[in-house]
Amino acid sequence: MLADVRSPRRRPRWALWIAGLGTVLAVVAGGAFVVEQRAVRAIPQTDLLGAAAPATHAGVSGPKNILLVGIDRRASAAPGEPTRSDSIILLHVTADHQHAYLVSLPRDSYVSIPAYGTYRGGKNKINAAFAYGSRGHTGQAALEHGFELLSLTVEKLTGITPDAGAVIDFQGFQQVVQKLGRVCMYVDEDTTSIHVGHTADGRPAVPYALNSDGTVNHKIKGVTANFYARGNHCLTPAQALDFVRQRDLLADHDADYGRQRHQQQFLKAVLSQVVASPAKLPTLLPAIGQAVTVDNGGISLEDWAFAMRKFKPEQVVTLKTNGGQFDSESVPRAGSVQILSPDSLRLLQAVRTDRVGAFAAAHPSWVAT
Repeated sequence: MLADVRSPRRRPRWALWIAGLGTVLAVVAGGAFVVEQRAVRAIPQTDLLGAAAPATHAGVSGPKNILLVGIDRRASAAPGEPTRSDSIILLHVTADHQHAYLVSLPRDSYVSIPAYGTYRGGKNKINAAFAYGSRGHTGQAALEHGFELLSLTVEKLTGITPDAGAVIDFQGFQQVVQKLGRVCMYVDEDTTSIHVGHTADGRPAVPYALNSDGTVNHKIKGVTANFYARGNHCLTPAQALDFVRQRDLLADHDADYGRQRHQQQFLKAVLSQVVASPAKLPTLLPAIGQAVTVDNGGISLEDWAFAMRKFKPEQVVTLKTNGGQFDSESVPRAGSVQILSPDSLRLLQAVRTDRVGAFAAAHPSWVAT
C-alpha cells in the first residue's frame, strides 16, 4: 500500500519560512513580505516531504531550497483521480539570506521517477510523479503522497534534498479572488482560452475539443473562446482561474514557461490586493487556508524572520531552464517531452552548491525579465 512507504516525520525539522499567506505568495511571486500570525494559523501544515525530508536540520542558517508546487484540482475530477502538478519551482535562498532564485522545472521534463507504493518506477514527465504518488488518494492524503514522490523525483534529478515545501491550489485561489471581488494584473501576452467560451447567444460553451493529454484537437464551430489581450485587466474569479490555466494558445508560444510566469504574476497581484485590503483579512483567511498547504515543523516563524532580516524580496530572480527554449522529443507512452539541456543540469547543480548567482551572471539570457 502507498501508506507503507511513508517514513515517520523526523524532528526537529526546519520550519517553512513561507508558512503564512504573505510569505507564501511573496516567495512565489517576488512581492513584499507580510508576516501575519493569523495567516500562519490559517495555513494547513502537514508532512508533505515524507521520505524526501532531510534527516537532520541544524537550523535556518545557511542556503535553503524550498520546493513549491502549483496544482489545479478541478471540481469535475473523479474521487481518487490522480492530481498532476502544473507548476514545479525550486526556490533557492543563498547562504547569506540576501538573495533568492526561482528555478522553474517544465512539467513535461523527461526524468526518472523512483518506485513508490504500487508504482514500479521509470522515466516519464516530471509532473507524472505527483500523479503517481496521489493515485488512489483523496484530499490531504493525495497532496502528501503526490508531493512526496515529486520531492523524491526532484532529489534524484538534482541531488537537492528540499528543506521545505508548499502546495498552491489554483482552484482554491478562485475562492480568494471571490472574497477580493476581482484581481487586477498585467497580461503580458495575448492569451486564448481553450477551456471557456460562449455561443453567439451568450451561452457558456467549451471552445476547443481536447485530446486525452489536454492539448488542443480542433476548434468547435460556433463557439467564441475567452480572449485576454495584452494589457491591464481586472479579472473576475472565473476569468482569473481560466487565464492561469492556459498554455496552448499563448501569443508568444511559450507554453509551460508562459503559464508558470502567468501563475507567478497572478499570485503577486493577489498578494498586492490582500496587503491593500487589511479589513478583508478575517474573511480571506479561510479561503487562503484552502488554497495553500505547507510542510512546517520545529522552528518558529519569528526565528526564521530574524534569520532572514537581511533579505530583500525585490531581488528575487527567476531563471528559465533550457534558457526558455523548447527541446522536444517524442517518447513512447509519455508523448511529447522536454529534454533538459546540459546547461540546465548545470543550473540545478548550481542550486545544490549555492552558486546560482555565478550561473545567472554567466547566462544573462536565462534570467526572466
